[in-house]
Amino acid sequence: MAAPAQPKKIVAPTVSQINAEFVTQLACKYWAPHIKKKSPFDIKVIEEIYEKEIVKSRFAIRKIMLLEFSQYLENYLWMNYSPEVSSKAYLMSICCMVNEKFRENVPAWEEVDLIRSQVQQLISLPMWMGLQPARLELELKKTPKLRKFWNLIKKNDEKMDPEAREQAYQERRFLSQLIQKFISVLKSIPLSEPVTMDKVHYCERFIELMIDLEALLPTRRWFNTILDDSHLLVHCYLSSLVHREEDGHLFSQLLDMLKFYTGFEINDQTGNALTENEMTTIHYDRITSLQRAAFAHFPELYDFALSNVAEVDARDSLVKFFGPLSSNTLHQVASYLCLLPTLPKNEDTTFDKEFLLELLVSRHERRISQIQQLNQMPLYPTEKIIWDENIVPTEYYSGEGCLALPKLNLQFLTLHDYLLRNFNLFRLESTYEIRQDIEDSVSRMKPWQSEYGGVVFGGWARMAQPIVAFTVVEVAKPNIGENWPTRVRADVTINLNVRDHIKDEWEGLRKHDVCFLITVRPTKPYGTKFDRRRPFIEQVGLVYVRGCEIQGMLDDKGRVIEDGPEPRPNLRGESRTFRVFLDPNQYQQDMTNTIQNGAEDVYDTFNVIMRRKPKENNFKAVLETIRNLMNTDCVVPDWLHDIILGYGDPSSAHYSKMPNQIATLDFNDTFLSIEHLKASFPGHNVKVTVNDPALQIPPFRITFPVRSGKGKKRKDADGEEDDTEEAKTLIVEPHVIPNRGPYPYNQPKRNTIQFTHTQIEAIRAGMQPGLTMVVGPPGTGKTDVAVQIISNIYHNFPEQRTLIVTHSNQALNQLFEKIMALDIDERHLLRLGHGEEELETEKDFSRYGRVNYVLARRIELLEEVKRLQKSLGVPGDASYTCETAGYFFLYQVMSRWEEYMSRVKNTGSASPDAAEVATFFPFHEYFANAPQPIFKGRSYEEDMEIAEGCFRHIKKIFTQLEEFRASELLRSGLDRSKYLLVKEAKIIAMTCTHAALKRHDLVKLGFKYDNILMEEAAQILEIETFIPLLLQNPQDGFSRLKRWIMIGDHHQLPPVIKNMAFQKYSNMEQSLFTRFVRVGVPTVDLDAQGRARASLCNLYNWRYKNLGNLPHVQLLPEFSTANAGLLYDFQLINVEDFQGVGESEPNPYFYQNLGEAEYVVALFMYMCLLGYPADKISILTTYNGQKHLIRDIINRRCGNNPLIGRPNKVTTVDRFQGQQNDYILLSLVRTRAVGHLRDVRRLVVAMSRARLGLYIFARVSLFQNCFELTPAFSQLTARPLHLHIIPTEPFPTSRKNGERPPHEVQVIKNMPQMANFVYNMYMHLIQTTHHYHQTFLQLPPAMVEEGEEVQSQETEMEAEEETGSVQANLTPSPTDASLSQETPTSQPDCSNQTEAASSHTEDTSALCDITTAAEPVSAAAEAATPQDGPSVPAETK
Repeated sequence: MAAPAQPKKIVAPTVSQINAEFVTQLACKYWAPHIKKKSPFDIKVIEEIYEKEIVKSRFAIRKIMLLEFSQYLENYLWMNYSPEVSSKAYLMSICCMVNEKFRENVPAWEEVDLIRSQVQQLISLPMWMGLQPARLELELKKTPKLRKFWNLIKKNDEKMDPEAREQAYQERRFLSQLIQKFISVLKSIPLSEPVTMDKVHYCERFIELMIDLEALLPTRRWFNTILDDSHLLVHCYLSSLVHREEDGHLFSQLLDMLKFYTGFEINDQTGNALTENEMTTIHYDRITSLQRAAFAHFPELYDFALSNVAEVDARDSLVKFFGPLSSNTLHQVASYLCLLPTLPKNEDTTFDKEFLLELLVSRHERRISQIQQLNQMPLYPTEKIIWDENIVPTEYYSGEGCLALPKLNLQFLTLHDYLLRNFNLFRLESTYEIRQDIEDSVSRMKPWQSEYGGVVFGGWARMAQPIVAFTVVEVAKPNIGENWPTRVRADVTINLNVRDHIKDEWEGLRKHDVCFLITVRPTKPYGTKFDRRRPFIEQVGLVYVRGCEIQGMLDDKGRVIEDGPEPRPNLRGESRTFRVFLDPNQYQQDMTNTIQNGAEDVYDTFNVIMRRKPKENNFKAVLETIRNLMNTDCVVPDWLHDIILGYGDPSSAHYSKMPNQIATLDFNDTFLSIEHLKASFPGHNVKVTVNDPALQIPPFRITFPVRSGKGKKRKDADGEEDDTEEAKTLIVEPHVIPNRGPYPYNQPKRNTIQFTHTQIEAIRAGMQPGLTMVVGPPGTGKTDVAVQIISNIYHNFPEQRTLIVTHSNQALNQLFEKIMALDIDERHLLRLGHGEEELETEKDFSRYGRVNYVLARRIELLEEVKRLQKSLGVPGDASYTCETAGYFFLYQVMSRWEEYMSRVKNTGSASPDAAEVATFFPFHEYFANAPQPIFKGRSYEEDMEIAEGCFRHIKKIFTQLEEFRASELLRSGLDRSKYLLVKEAKIIAMTCTHAALKRHDLVKLGFKYDNILMEEAAQILEIETFIPLLLQNPQDGFSRLKRWIMIGDHHQLPPVIKNMAFQKYSNMEQSLFTRFVRVGVPTVDLDAQGRARASLCNLYNWRYKNLGNLPHVQLLPEFSTANAGLLYDFQLINVEDFQGVGESEPNPYFYQNLGEAEYVVALFMYMCLLGYPADKISILTTYNGQKHLIRDIINRRCGNNPLIGRPNKVTTVDRFQGQQNDYILLSLVRTRAVGHLRDVRRLVVAMSRARLGLYIFARVSLFQNCFELTPAFSQLTARPLHLHIIPTEPFPTSRKNGERPPHEVQVIKNMPQMANFVYNMYMHLIQTTHHYHQTFLQLPPAMVEEGEEVQSQETEMEAEEETGSVQANLTPSPTDASLSQETPTSQPDCSNQTEAASSHTEDTSALCDITTAAEPVSAAAEAATPQDGPSVPAETK
């Protein structure tokens, strides 16, 4: 297999190169945003740039990048455009800029209706003018209503003036003519002679355009007929380009995609998906119409006409019947079918025979159905796919060319199309990760060719082992109607002569873990070095890759060791054999290839087995889930179906348009007071059912005006006014929660958050049926809203079950912790999947944790029954089981209660006596342990409510025991956990990954739910958002789903896609949430944040609709107080090259910037020395390389230093999404190109993590030019670009934010100055600490309060002095690769502070090996601690 050529990475120009460019000089004169006096617009400038910079450089990306980055499009081309000044150069310049925006994945425009309307002029019914007349007539006959429209079009055309008509005709024929032009270009490509790649790229791009038009229903509806009439596919398949192996590879792949979409199983006019039966009917109709034409007009085809369809619809049969016919006869057959224009008499056809034959055969041959194709597809990638650059591009995807990949757009043809595109992309994204793992493991094993031609492994890999023996042990018979085996099993033997912990990892392979079997045949001799920059395959000689799934390890007797609670048997020796399942589809394909083509048997060649990390290895289960979904009748609720596909009215699923809208809802503890309620519905008239203000207390039931039908208003003015008044009136009914019992824990937990009116709207929408989308900017209380919605649904609809889905375990934990603080019964909560152990609570909400809870709770409740029985003096053992307790309740408790009620209930005659309520109460003794007195004796009503509360408390015990009765009948933990999942739990939570992995099991169990709430919805992959909708079987053909609440923020980062091509080209990073927002689904935008200072919020609130601040952000002291020791609450600090170096890139995309890293750590140390708690500071950066570098520097400088410590986190912006801290230090790393911070979503995340202080280190000249970042950077650059510090102001300070400080402000110009300053500050602190210690120790004992502590300190000091004075090793030692090639620095390394604080002053300087800027030491040099090496006298320093 030929190794693919490695694509080149596009190197962005540096700032200095940008400044030196001719374009930059022009920009500074005409359009640069920071230039105040600009020259007037000149069309010649555009012409000159186009000719000199763009055309002359042959559209070089570097030149176009420079132009686009200089804001040429926004500030010059767009704003000055008018038809009068338009020219070819002008339009082409705009096209180049827009293309560059799309290549960089930066939006060129918002969704604009103008663009849609322009495209519609080219693609709509009038474009059928391009059809040949007979075909047009046939199509209009098929769909009668179109003829009416066609006649209308013709009438309108007649009314047009000739010029407008000509223009309209040109637009309508545009695509037909474009196709003809393409066919002529395609035919000009020879079979073997050299060809310009521009032609090939044009052909590829053209087919991509055709696919895009076919894959969207609004364009496909009309275009598919035009495409079919042009016979484009036939021309392409017969072209020379398809047969050129190198140049035509991508073209052929794109062509297969186009063929797939042209024959897609959908009715173009109605948009309905076609079933297999309907597709068969269409196929039969085509064949029979061909047979009828043959019978009537072509005697030579009688045999064909009289055969049955199954006999003649295979390709070979059709070629046999039609092959012998002449070209003219074939043309006549085609024209009878309206495929070609009629052939005039006595004239020969202009088409060649090959084309005519292919036209008839390809149109009438039997096609395998899409679902069959899918079911026959292997799920594991093979070497052919893994290293195919057109399908799985490398990390250096530049965005220039097109690829043979599906795209996730706004709309999809059918649910099958939707699932299939997601299936393919998910498969390829996991293939990319598999490729990285294989390349890493196999190259570590260093396969070389031995002297005898075999393989010898010169290295070793943790994740891969050489195979000692491989045998296929079972090939089971196929199922009826299938041609592949039901299962194929094999045994793989390896020799585990490795370290114990690695051996344990191999032996710990569990059932369903996926491994890969690899064949390598290296050609390189022993000792050859591997070069990662050269193609991988030819270096290691990789030949085959096949996937397999572990069944288990075999024991000594050859039996599979099952996973279970029993301890695993101890096996002797190093040899281990695993039983694995192979992919039956792949096995069948390989065997067919071996038998038919004489190829070698792949399964005799494997010599390496590779495993993967379990967390990254769930792709097969997810793919199986998607495939199963496509094989079942996918039932999505009717109200969601069209929205998911992107059609119809995007607001049709909003609660206001749902037919089953609920008029009255109990808001439970949502409102804190009646004033809060009134403020939550601005513009509404609130009518309270009770007038007494003392009774107007929560909880409230609200009755909303629900409009029936379309809400038609009356015509008369008065009526209309009444209607509006009525529509704005809310009827509020306060109600009292029934008393639950006399114990303090019986009191319901209450919400304490004063929700804003938009949060209330989100809660109201979430309680109503339909689709609710909540956009939650940073700090706006998304989780609080989610939890309140869950609580309200739980109380309003106790019989319904709610499924919670999040992206991460961390978000699920936060939700659960808040749910537990509300009035929700713990027994109704269940958490599926791993991660429940991270909950900050002693309670276990996992399946088995809940089973244990139920069993323990059962025992507690039966104890209560025993106590009740004893208090009532009833003999026997009522508390033996839940069943006996039930009988006890029925015969003993209920009888007493009914008797009591008959005695004290008000009969209506005499006024009831409050004393009687207490006197006759039968359960006094049982409630003796409750707060006394139970009955207040103030009024009959109050005491009666207390008595009923006591009885509710008792009744709840027996209700719970009745629910727990099943756990007595079910004996195994597994059965009990299944019962809990299916019957008991009301709120079930899981991550989206768990849902995708376990769908099959959940459906099989009969799992049911009514509502779904998704948190972090904008971070979940499209397909992983969709699967949770289908975790249950439909009821009578309908989904029981009533509500779908999605909460997320599409202005923050999308799902993580590792491969740039899938992320950019296929738009795989688009979440379903983001797509819904783009389609126009109504959202509730939360508009008040309570996380950050108002000034910090301004850095990102421009991205949101009306994002303001909650009152406490202005009022609380922590927000109004300044940041101690720092003049500003946020600052952008310019960092120039350090020792001539800015950013560096030791590995691809592994960017580092030593100057910034050192500066960030110096500021962190400075803050800690002032007294800031280290855990309140987090350091963020935009690249992994910088993250590792900063961690390294912290380890050397201050990691183990008790005076300083470590920051809360050092991580990337992407990883820190969803988290926050008081102070954020941010390093932007790049100095050559802005890089992925150009994605505004990443900027929003970066700016919104800090609560009180944000300090950004960056190359200002680079970032301030970037158009997308302007709103934030204009605010940042308005402040000084050098760090302003107040060293004499300790933390915390009383200075108000924005006040001038009483202390002196110091301006730090660069990193070495800051490093020096921190060093001196640190030394000063050490010396004052030492001086303080000496003075403190000389005081008389009476003055020392902590005598014992001082004693112990003295003892420690004596011990230290005995070991000799501590000195530092000044010899730098090498460190890891991430720093080895970095430039020098000047920074303190403060390790072992305890010794520094307590040893002599003359030794202090030696304690911290801190070098000033005058004596730089490499950051790579490991700072020495006292134990490191030979001591050097302090004086030498």
